[in-house]
Amino acid sequence: MKITAAEIIISAVKPEQYPKGSLPEIALAGRSNVGKSSLINKMIQRKALARTSSKPGKTQTLNFYLINESFYFVDLPGYGYAKVSKKQREQWAKMIEEYLISREELKVVILITDLRHPPTKDDKLMYDWLKYYQIPVIVIGTKADKIPKGKWDKHKKIAKETLEFDPSDKFVIFSAETGLGKDQLWNELLGYIKN
Repeated sequence: MKITAAEIIISAVKPEQYPKGSLPEIALAGRSNVGKSSLINKMIQRKALARTSSKPGKTQTLNFYLINESFYFVDLPGYGYAKVSKKQREQWAKMIEEYLISREELKVVILITDLRHPPTKDDKLMYDWLKYYQIPVIVIGTKADKIPKGKWDKHKKIAKETLEFDPSDKFVIFSAETGLGKDQLWNELLGYIKN
């Protein structure tokens, strides 16, 4: 996929702020600090279109990035971040849920997990929730560069077992550092963008 244009259009907190039109949308979900922004930047070969932060809980809005003027990446607030108030977490959860359930333009959710560790309880909840609402999902095991290559399959197996992974879904081993998995993920996404 050759990226010729990429820009942030809006940081939305409610449906009336979502972009108008019918371009397909790909949402990115994952716990705080798992690397959603780094994945976006690697996929579009930009250093800092999506702001990365060493502080978890930085993304507090739905950030819509228009790519090649033909589809959006939508970066969702990270879940499982303890240092925000319970009320704030509930507001984020409501905002994310409203978007995921009601948005017709949403084609697929990329669920990003950390390959080094088994998926968290929150990852499992998100995966089960997406399956319940029959929202297509691709699971990413990121930070693969931090594990010896010989152990990737073992970690992937643990991740799939923890999630009770549906064999009809796709699991992509990824690294925002090396670009591993980027082409495979684009191949998976193209079907959703073109349909």
